[in-house]
Amino acid sequence: MSTSQFFGLNIGYTGLQAANAALNVTGNNISNVETKGYTRQEAQRVAADALRTNTSYGMAGAGVDTKSIDQIRDEYYDLKYWQNNASKGIYDIKQQYYRQIEDYFTDTDDVMGFNAVFSDMFDALDEVYKSSGDDTKKAAFLSQCKSLTEYFNNMHTSLQKLQIDVNNEIQNKVNQINSLASEIATLNKQINTIEVNKIRANELRDKRNLLIDELSEIVDVKVTEVPIYTTEGGSEESGIYRYIVDIAGGQNLVNSYEYSQVKCEARGGDAKVNQSDADGLYDIYINGLPLNLYGGSLGGQLKGLIEMRDGNNGENFSSKGKAKNGTNLVDCTATTVTVKISKDENPNYSFLTDMNKVTMNASGTIVVGNVELLYDSWEYFEYNDPSIPPTYTFNLKPSTTERPNSAEGLSGKDCYIGVGIDYQGIPYYMAQMNEWVRSFSQAMNKIEKTAQIGMDNGKPEKADVLFTSGSDERRFDSYDYEKKCDEYSGVGKKTETKNNNYLQLTAGNFNINSDMMNDVNLFGTTADYTKGQDAQDITELLMQVRTDKSKMTYRGCSSEEFLQCLTSDVALGAASANTFYSNFDKISKAIVAQRTSVSGVDNDEEALNLVKFQEAYNLSSKMIQVMTEIYDRLILQTGV
Repeated sequence: MSTSQFFGLNIGYTGLQAANAALNVTGNNISNVETKGYTRQEAQRVAADALRTNTSYGMAGAGVDTKSIDQIRDEYYDLKYWQNNASKGIYDIKQQYYRQIEDYFTDTDDVMGFNAVFSDMFDALDEVYKSSGDDTKKAAFLSQCKSLTEYFNNMHTSLQKLQIDVNNEIQNKVNQINSLASEIATLNKQINTIEVNKIRANELRDKRNLLIDELSEIVDVKVTEVPIYTTEGGSEESGIYRYIVDIAGGQNLVNSYEYSQVKCEARGGDAKVNQSDADGLYDIYINGLPLNLYGGSLGGQLKGLIEMRDGNNGENFSSKGKAKNGTNLVDCTATTVTVKISKDENPNYSFLTDMNKVTMNASGTIVVGNVELLYDSWEYFEYNDPSIPPTYTFNLKPSTTERPNSAEGLSGKDCYIGVGIDYQGIPYYMAQMNEWVRSFSQAMNKIEKTAQIGMDNGKPEKADVLFTSGSDERRFDSYDYEKKCDEYSGVGKKTETKNNNYLQLTAGNFNINSDMMNDVNLFGTTADYTKGQDAQDITELLMQVRTDKSKMTYRGCSSEEFLQCLTSDVALGAASANTFYSNFDKISKAIVAQRTSVSGVDNDEEALNLVKFQEAYNLSSKMIQVMTEIYDRLILQTGV
């Protein structure tokens, strides 16, 4: 087969088409130089299939074909960007909320915080010591005690509101995830509808990648794009793809045109973990199954929010089912779960054996061997013999037809309440306040209770407590959580959540004895009222609680060093969040620069392309002009 006489004209025409397509692509790139998420495009040209000429030179080139207009994009940089974005999102959230926590614990000349309130209270007590029998000084001291309780009440309310804010933001992020998943699934369908005709849907792919960028900041993502073949097991691609998006370490969110629904469900009373937690905190479910919020694979802003809302510094109730020697540490019956707290087996030993530090609810859910059981109270027993492990006994709620609640057969299984999150989030700071309030109230009340205020039926009348719990002003049975029982006499001490003890006291319900405020004479200053109103031995002991660690200690410090301990925690947490955010932000900028160098539109490069493709267009036009002159000579000027 020989070539047509007009073969050269056709070759020039293909060059004209290719140059025109390249110019159009260049113009499109320049137009979108500032378009967010736009990926630079390039016209892919190949030599057209040569023709056999049946001549000595064999094959003749047939010009050029524009095969496709492709995006210039490197998936490696996309992956690195998404991974870094998830890490950056964690600390972006943390630094925002730590700024608020820092504000709450501020104590300056302009903001009256703990140090000022605490100092004023003991300064007022010092005035009581100096002015024996002066009721106005006693009233001033009790008023300052009220200010201290209000400080902790307000701090508790502020932190609980902050926890609610975090909880609401979690719901907002879940709503964003659902919205993005819906859009991605819709784009998948639109892209496949176009690309099944062997046409690249570049602009739609840009939109989808931009959505993945946004999603990667909220939660960690993994994207997989798999080609679909024309026949099962075949090798010919159909032009459409199965686009899969996984989040939170492998939970499927989008699968081609379908997407999973992520939902927030408020925890009921039985699922409340920490004593001071706000009500209705959300658990997250995907397709009806719980999303693992506490696994190491979760990332993005969602992880930052979870750690701020639930972070307890790893201090939750947990115990191994068996000791290393095989002895059961967890013994179960149909109605009880008894747990031995082994010092060798439990890293949270001090947290679990110091009742001032305990944060778990009086009733709730305990998980034994992956079985959720509801308990309505618990007891703690500590033996006088330190070699015998102390024990917790959880009393289970009765089973119902709808909800079996038996621990039978679960002995030797691991158990836990809530989750130990190794981060100092809002629950950690609330627990620290509760611990200080309990320790301080215990120390002050114990001293004041030994004071005498007069005679009652011929016997010295004891003073009442200074600090109480709740609006009903509950007093406490003892100062060491002891509830003496005949069966344990001489063996140890027992604490029960059903009894009136300091377990019920929190920063939120910390209160002053209103009877004492109404009648300052109920405030005792001496252990022997017969010494007269000038005796101040009890007042002197109360003053020692401020600095004497033998009277009260908090984290190895005196009572007045509470704020220093907490502000150091806050400062470290804020500094860590700021540092990590800054580091990941710098890495993000470096990745974006590398990504842009590949995918972005460069004005200088596109200007050069304009000149280059214009020249190619002009040359192809010139070739057509030359061929036209040849054909004119051949057809019109040759022949008879």
